[in-house]
Amino acid sequence: MSRSHLAGRVSGLGTTVFSEFSALAARHGAVNLGQGFPDFDGPDEVKEAAWRAIRDGTNQYAPSMGARELRVAIAEHAARFYGQQVDPDTMVTVTSGATEALLDAILGLVDPGDEVIVFEPFYDSYVANLAFVGATPRFVPLRPPDAHHAAWWFDGAELEAAFGPRTRLLILNTPHNPTGKVFTREELERIGALCERHGVTVLSDEVYEHIVFAPARHVRPSTVPVLAGRTVTVSSMGKTFSLTGWKIGWIIAPPPLRDAVQRAHQFVTFATASPFQAATAVALRMPDAYFQTLEADYRVRRELLLSGLREAGLEAQAPEGSYFILADISQQGFPDDVAFCRHLVTQGGVAAIPPSVFYSVEHRHLGQGFARFAFCKTHGVLQEAARRLREGLSKPR
Repeated sequence: MSRSHLAGRVSGLGTTVFSEFSALAARHGAVNLGQGFPDFDGPDEVKEAAWRAIRDGTNQYAPSMGARELRVAIAEHAARFYGQQVDPDTMVTVTSGATEALLDAILGLVDPGDEVIVFEPFYDSYVANLAFVGATPRFVPLRPPDAHHAAWWFDGAELEAAFGPRTRLLILNTPHNPTGKVFTREELERIGALCERHGVTVLSDEVYEHIVFAPARHVRPSTVPVLAGRTVTVSSMGKTFSLTGWKIGWIIAPPPLRDAVQRAHQFVTFATASPFQAATAVALRMPDAYFQTLEADYRVRRELLLSGLREAGLEAQAPEGSYFILADISQQGFPDDVAFCRHLVTQGGVAAIPPSVFYSVEHRHLGQGFARFAFCKTHGVLQEAARRLREGLSKPR
């Protein structure tokens, strides 16, 4: 297509890196540890609930804000895990996945010319969504662990400098993709104090909220007092229940913020799939044992991949949350992460994602010494990936 047919808001957007490397993986028969989708299904009782809803006739439009049974289940989940009191009728909107929820929030809260603070590396849709509304991102880099920091961290002075008179929103992702960082209460309080001082709203992406490894603990930002009245919480059922293709997400926000998001949502998708909403209500009410087992199972997968990476000569730190590992590739002799990942998928038979694409141009060099691997895979797939990593990275180039 000629560029003349493209609207300016999309003319600078190419194919996502996830689609690109998944296609490469398929073409070369590689083990795909790139795109973050599980290769196993979620709970049978949740799938059966979707079938039951279809059989029982739950097949027409749901209310735009979401089926009430699901909104009640979302409120119950918030109370159960975070002690958060949520009114399902005024504080919740159900969306077609968290990706839609993020876009709805940005459409509803941000005007052209506004500035939005984004921690980097960032999930790629954040900056694309800001381009759609004509907003300007202000980037604050997360730094890797060092002698003084046990986990990924940010410089408080850099964060403070990012705020200005046009700052409207701060996007937060915890647990964080791709670093695996889980923001601490102290960090959230520091962020909240700055947002309060500057009158800034927080958009908190928490889709990995139940994939957190002790001793780390997920603190929902909206439960921190200084953030309670200014936070839009985004989550979804895909990662927690290994049903990413269902695309059921939601936002929780104080009524004025929820109203802003709902006004956008009603003209983006209007409503999302009714039978999957019914099944998601069942999923959110799963017993505590389900969520405990989820963490334990992912801990085993994390250790399998960490061992495989280290045996292949790649140093990597255990993530605090999410199902991604950033491995240090700086000693592998490649000019950057893109070259490494292309070599790995075409010659080594394993797909990973080059994280420099999750950085601004100014800070892209910060990601070029890493590769992102996903461990949301069966044990056999992770073991095969480890074998290929050992053999592929030992071959002369």
